[in-house]
Amino acid sequence: MERRDYYEILGVERTADESVIKRAYRALAMRYHPDRNPGDRECVARMKEVNEAYAVLCDGNKRQLYDMYGHDGLSGYSQSDIFGGVDFSSLFREFGLGGFSFGEGIFGSFFGRGRTATRERRRAPDLRYNLELTLEEAATGVERILEIPRRRTCTSCRGSGAKEGASSTCEHCHGSGQMVKEHRSGIGVFRQVSVCSECRGTGRIVKESCSLCEGRGVLEEVHEVTVTIPAGVDTGHTIRLEGEGESGDSEVAAGDLYVVVGVTKHPTFERHGDDLYMQQDIGIADAALGASVSVNGLDGIATLEIPNGTQNGSLLRLKGKGMPRLGSKHRGDLYVVVRVAIPTGLTRKQQELLSEFQRLEKERNSA
Repeated sequence: MERRDYYEILGVERTADESVIKRAYRALAMRYHPDRNPGDRECVARMKEVNEAYAVLCDGNKRQLYDMYGHDGLSGYSQSDIFGGVDFSSLFREFGLGGFSFGEGIFGSFFGRGRTATRERRRAPDLRYNLELTLEEAATGVERILEIPRRRTCTSCRGSGAKEGASSTCEHCHGSGQMVKEHRSGIGVFRQVSVCSECRGTGRIVKESCSLCEGRGVLEEVHEVTVTIPAGVDTGHTIRLEGEGESGDSEVAAGDLYVVVGVTKHPTFERHGDDLYMQQDIGIADAALGASVSVNGLDGIATLEIPNGTQNGSLLRLKGKGMPRLGSKHRGDLYVVVRVAIPTGLTRKQQELLSEFQRLEKERNSA
């Protein structure tokens, strides 16, 4: 069954910002939350669908992949990846709903995973690599070693940005890195969480910067990654390499690397899905009488049978001579557009023969 569009599920435009998406999610949560619809399985299913849409659209990386490739862009994500980073319990408390009233089984079916998933480690940013391939490489599949510039936690300061012993706990947020404000109203408790302006979310105040990373907390490096491209890929095909994005640490899981394929334009072949199209010149005699001609296919020389009476612009097919079908042993076809070439620089003998042919044609047409 075809999956519904996330924007359609939340009832927002594709240009909606984070605040609009959150308001739409709140309205749907207030409507379908199981606490408000006890025993209603349809509401549980709808709430799960709404949660998934919100989890994707409120995350910049996942939303970008979804906007570019639809549900296929998230095909490499597990349920844990989809819902990672969203604390639904806090959201429900903010909306005045009972986030902790569910049993383990209900909670698991409600969110598509268990309650412990909300405690998963944060993830470092994902990376994207645009890989350009020739049509021939896309047809055979290739293995490439990619050099990926990325950042890793500084080995000297362990990411703090401070020289050893030259930092202290932030007194403003008491080391939490966050400032929390709660506002009570008639419909519930609204919680506002913001990054501490004093320590910028680190929970520590740097008194002297680390000399190795100059206070940045990260080091730049070039990381080599081997990626295998299967035969038959086309522009836009994306391969996810788990854990090969920005480096993580004991508290932050490594991000993923997304290799996005682009197939360059070919001087001879035009691709349409798994089929290829090309043009081939033939002589007027071959077009009129029929012949077997050699064409330069993607895999080498192929024989094309020209039926007698072939007209200029005719489309002939070489079955199974196109692109491999991704994940299949089958191939597309090669279609040849015939162009009948008019000869120039004729010899005397050729001119005489064509003149005789012309005369016979006139007699036949006038008979």
